[in-house]
Amino acid sequence: MQNILIVSEAQSYLMVSLQTRLEAADCKITNTHADPDSLSKIKENIDLIFIFSDEELIKLHQGLTYLKDKAVDEDIPIFVTGDAEEIKQVMKTIPIHLIQKEFYRPINVNEVAESIESYLETFGKQNKKKILVVDDSGAMLRNVKGWLEDKYQIILANSGAMAIKYLSTNRPDLVLLDYEMPIVDGRQVLGMIRSETEFSNIPVIFLTSKGDKESVMNVMELKPDGYLLKTMPPEQIKQSVDDFFEKRKMYGK
Repeated sequence: MQNILIVSEAQSYLMVSLQTRLEAADCKITNTHADPDSLSKIKENIDLIFIFSDEELIKLHQGLTYLKDKAVDEDIPIFVTGDAEEIKQVMKTIPIHLIQKEFYRPINVNEVAESIESYLETFGKQNKKKILVVDDSGAMLRNVKGWLEDKYQIILANSGAMAIKYLSTNRPDLVLLDYEMPIVDGRQVLGMIRSETEFSNIPVIFLTSKGDKESVMNVMELKPDGYLLKTMPPEQIKQSVDDFFEKRKMYGK
């Protein structure tokens, strides 16, 4: 499900109609005003920002600056609607290269919604980090996919052999690898990944159900990029994955 942030200072018929249309297309809508205090309370992962500009909103330079910085930091596309002068004023704070599309009033709600849906379908998956999840448990695969698929593109493999086959022709941004698998376990799969030049530098984080000191030491001596306990709350697992990519972004990886 894609999450769209609608930014508006007034609830209009057009805004409500667009929201209803997008929700019918299985989009999640988050509404906010354009002041920094309201914007700072948005904690959800956002896939697209839609700005309803008007005379009041274009005065909120700090809020527009906040949106600009958020779009840059999190690589979020911005769509904006308004009359010609309002959109011009928005672009004084948010550079035109950050605005994927402008809709000049009067707008056709269905055309705008279709444009948003088309953009997210075409570019949303391309912009998402790709994570290969490897686990012999179908339930665990389904759980991890459900926890992460809103923000990441998730590929599932139920064995080490399937993972290696996938990696031979694809390059994910991260592998979440079950440490305790039958036949070919996580230790062996990591060894195969590290031994192949073409994907030896793909980061690998182990998934393990054992949190005692000895088990953790056994996992970490293999020098993975981290480990996650399967017993962690879903929100903590999601945050750990988010933090991993944030750290890599800081170091330019």
